[in-house]
Amino acid sequence: MTASINGDLTAHCAVDTSAMQWQASPSGTVWRKRVHLVGAAESGQVTSVVRYDSNSSFPEHGHPQGEEILVLDGVFSDQQGDWPAGTFLLNPEGFRHAPFSQSGCVLFVKLRQYPGLDRRHVAIDTKALEWQEGLVEGLARKPLYSQESYSDSVELQKWEAGSDAGEIAYPDGAEIFVIEGSFHNERGSYSKGHWLRLPAGSTQHLQTEAGCTVYLKKAGLKYLVSETESAKQ
Repeated sequence: MTASINGDLTAHCAVDTSAMQWQASPSGTVWRKRVHLVGAAESGQVTSVVRYDSNSSFPEHGHPQGEEILVLDGVFSDQQGDWPAGTFLLNPEGFRHAPFSQSGCVLFVKLRQYPGLDRRHVAIDTKALEWQEGLVEGLARKPLYSQESYSDSVELQKWEAGSDAGEIAYPDGAEIFVIEGSFHNERGSYSKGHWLRLPAGSTQHLQTEAGCTVYLKKAGLKYLVSETESAKQ
């Protein structure tokens, strides 16, 4: 059965995941808060915050159109290793694993949003990366993923306290997840746990009094299916 959560790709979306209730997954020890879903409830395109209880596991499975994970807390594991908080993973099409967590963990996860058989596998300890100077005063960044022939890119951004970025344009849209701190723009204020999606052609005037660290994905909307398109399939 087709489902949709924030499936209108032309709309501005903002969700405070810290205010959401955890929902059970098919595994009795893995929970999620879905902020975006288009397609079948358990196999559509989805963006979620996911929690693994301690001593939890998920059966082996593949990842059509890829999987992206940012480990927010705890240690996430699979056959390839143990991935502590701060790890960024991109598991491309064809990748299979049986994930688990001994101590428990919290993840930011995107499924079926990286089509392409030549996508590379990425595993980065973001805490070991040096911050790079951004193009705007008060901004530092850690690039995590970009690849020739694909439009999407992922990075972490850190804004210093008191930063006023002015107007930032997102011609191909963007998604933001607040990891630490808070910021505001013309539409509202966003603190740790907020997820935002800005449609193509959007701008925002970003300001932060306390400073913030955010996940930013740009130009990924072209790989998403809208709720209207899904209904026609």
